[in-house]
Amino acid sequence: MQRPAGLDRVAGSFKLLLRPVFVLSNRKWLVPFSFGSSDRKWLESSREGVISNDSNRKRLVSSHEGLISNGSNRKWLVSSSKGFSSSNNTGKALQPSREAVSLIGSNGALSFARICKWLVAGNQRALALCLVVLLGALSYPVAAQSALTRDQRMEWWRDARFGMFIHWGVYAVPAGEYNGHPINKASEWIMNRGKIPVADYQQFAKSFNPVKYNPEAWVKLAKEAGMKYIVITAKHHDGFALFKTSASKWNVVDATPYGKDLLKPLADACRKYGIKLGFYYSQAQDWNNPGGAAARKVTSEGWANPDSAKIDAYTQAHSGHWDPAQTTEPMSSYMDKVAVPQVKELLTNYGNVAVLWWDTPTNMTDEYAEKLNALLSLQPAIITNDRLKRPNFPGDYKTPEQKIPNLHELDGRDWETCMTMNGSWGYKRADNKWKSTETLVRNLVDIASKGGNYLLNVGPTAEGEFPEGSINALQHVGAWMKVNGEAIYGTQASPLAPLDWGRCTRKTSGNNTILYLSVFNWPTDGKLTVPGVSNKVMAAKLLANGTALKTTKTTDGLSIQLPTQAPDAVASVIRLQLEGTVK
Repeated sequence: MQRPAGLDRVAGSFKLLLRPVFVLSNRKWLVPFSFGSSDRKWLESSREGVISNDSNRKRLVSSHEGLISNGSNRKWLVSSSKGFSSSNNTGKALQPSREAVSLIGSNGALSFARICKWLVAGNQRALALCLVVLLGALSYPVAAQSALTRDQRMEWWRDARFGMFIHWGVYAVPAGEYNGHPINKASEWIMNRGKIPVADYQQFAKSFNPVKYNPEAWVKLAKEAGMKYIVITAKHHDGFALFKTSASKWNVVDATPYGKDLLKPLADACRKYGIKLGFYYSQAQDWNNPGGAAARKVTSEGWANPDSAKIDAYTQAHSGHWDPAQTTEPMSSYMDKVAVPQVKELLTNYGNVAVLWWDTPTNMTDEYAEKLNALLSLQPAIITNDRLKRPNFPGDYKTPEQKIPNLHELDGRDWETCMTMNGSWGYKRADNKWKSTETLVRNLVDIASKGGNYLLNVGPTAEGEFPEGSINALQHVGAWMKVNGEAIYGTQASPLAPLDWGRCTRKTSGNNTILYLSVFNWPTDGKLTVPGVSNKVMAAKLLANGTALKTTKTTDGLSIQLPTQAPDAVASVIRLQLEGTVK
C-alpha cells in the first residue's frame, strides 16, 4: 500500500504526516497524524473550526480567516474557508482550494474527514489528496464546512429576526382541489394526500405559467414589511424544481410553458434591495423523481376516496409510495442523480446563498446527510436548519413549525418559528382565513422576546402573484415595523420574568442596557409595572411619538407613568434605557 505522493508537509514547527493504515473498497484513506512527536494523536474538528489534539483539549484554533495556530508562535497550517495553505507565520497565501481539512476523532478513532487538498505554489509542486471516512460504530460524520465560526455565520440571522417564507410550485395549479374534490390540509401536499398518480400530477405543469411573476415587487414588499431575508422552495416534496437543472426534466424550464428559471431573477432582486436569499430544498421526499422518499399519509387525510383501503394497503407495503413509477429506482440513485446535483447547482449558480432550509428527512441516513453537507463548502458562510435530522448533522438552528415555543421548551439553541398566514403553505384557493395584524405582530414580538426568528409564509398563485390577503397583512405589519423595528432587529431575549401586559426584548449599549417593552394590554390606570428592574433609569420614551415618560422605583421594581390612550392598539413600545446590566 503506497501513500499518495507529497503528503508530508512541514508547517513551522509542525510536521504533518499522513500514514494510511486501512483502505476501504472505495479507496478512501484512513489516517493518523503526528505533530512532531512519536505519539500519534487524532485531530478533532467541529463546524466552528476548533481542533483538539489531546485529552485536555489544548486547542489549535481556526480563525475566521481559516488560519490555524497553536498558541503564541502562530505557525500556520491550513486555512479553511478561503482554502489557502501557508508554511510560515506571514500568512502568505498559496494557491487556493475550496475544500478544507476537516478531521473528526472520537474514542481514539478517526471517524471522518472531508476532502482536503494542499496545492503548493512556488518551486514545490506537491499535490496531496486524501479522503477519510467512517470507522466503527462509535463515530459518525460531523460536517465542517468553513473556518468561519458558527457565531460569525449566524450574526446577520440573529440580527434579522424576521424573514419571508415562499412556498411555490405546480401545486398552485390545483390550489387545493383534485377532480372536484377539496383536499384537506395544506395544498402543497395535494399529490400525496390526494394520491395523484405521477403522470396525472405532471399534467399540472402545463398550466403553470407565472406570467405575472414580478420578483422585484415580491422583494420590495418583503422589505417594506420589515423582513430581512427570503427563503423560497427551490424544490418541494413534489420534486418540481423552480430552477434550470440538468439533473431532472421535472423543472420549470423543461416542463412548463413559462420555460424560464424563476430563482435567478429573484436572486438578482434580493441583491438589488439588500435582502438575504435562502433556498428551501426537499432533500429526501420527492414524489415524481424515481427513488425519492414519500412520507406515508393515509387516504382519509386527503379525501374520502372510495379506493382508500386498497391504496392504503399499497402505501403501507411500499414505504409510503402510491404509484409504481415512484419506485423504479432506489433512494440511493435519487440521491446521487437528483438531490446532490441539484443542491450543487443551487449553491453554485445563484451567487451568495444565505440559508439552506432542509425538510422532512424521510429515510435519511448519515451517508446521504454527509453527501449533502459536503456541498456546503461551496458557500462558506451559509447556515442550515436542523431538518436533516441526523444526530451528527444538527444544523445551525431549530425549526418549530406553526407554533411558538414556551420558555421551558427552549434549550439555548438558535431557533426559528415558521408559520403560515392562513392554513396552507402553498396557495389554496378556498382558504381565506388570514391571520389578523394583531396576531402577526404579536407573534413577531413574542418570538423576538424569546430570542427566536419569525419566518412568515406566502403562497403565490400559479400566475405568479401574491394573494391579496397576504399583501394586506404584510403591509400592515410593515407599518408597525417602520415605527417599532428597533424593538425587533438585533435584539436578544428578555432578561425579565414573563410579563402579563406584553413582552420585552433587550439590547446592550456599551455597559448599559436598553429594554424594549411591547405593551399589548395598556394599563387603564396609566401605570405600568416592570417587575425585577432596580437599575438607574437613564431615559424612557414611547417609540411611536418620542414622548418622554416618567419612571419611579417601587418595591416591585419600576413603575412607568403612561398616557391614558395607547399609541398603538396592537403593540405600543416603550424604550427604556438603564444603567448597567439587567440581571
